[in-house]
Amino acid sequence: MSATIPSQETLPMTATPLLRAWFEIMDSTTPERVLDMITDDFRLSILFSTGDSAAEFEGDRAGLEVYLAQREVSVLTHHLLQGARIDDAELVLGETRRDGAFEASFNASAQLTADGQRVRRLLICRSPKVRFTD
Repeated sequence: MSATIPSQETLPMTATPLLRAWFEIMDSTTPERVLDMITDDFRLSILFSTGDSAAEFEGDRAGLEVYLAQREVSVLTHHLLQGARIDDAELVLGETRRDGAFEASFNASAQLTADGQRVRRLLICRSPKVRFTD
């Protein structure tokens, strides 16, 4: 049995305002401002691959603070390629660039509060091994 995949025209892409704002803040000189965008029961997992090795950053607010502390501030930029909002979830596919050159692809999934203003759960995976823009 084979599945029929709907054409691109039947799959409307939707805005992802919270994740767009999240990554704009992450690219700024004050990425710690994302801490204002999370709930008290926030949980995250970021799987960060460099190609040769990988690290996972996970936890609650403290886990996000650890991740933020080790980042290179304003060195990598996030470029969202596609995204969708489905009920209380935003999902994006993107890439990070260093000095305009491709460094890695990533996907991010966020579960939002009912009002869509803050993040409850965040899962991000990053790898330089797969590129979507070539």
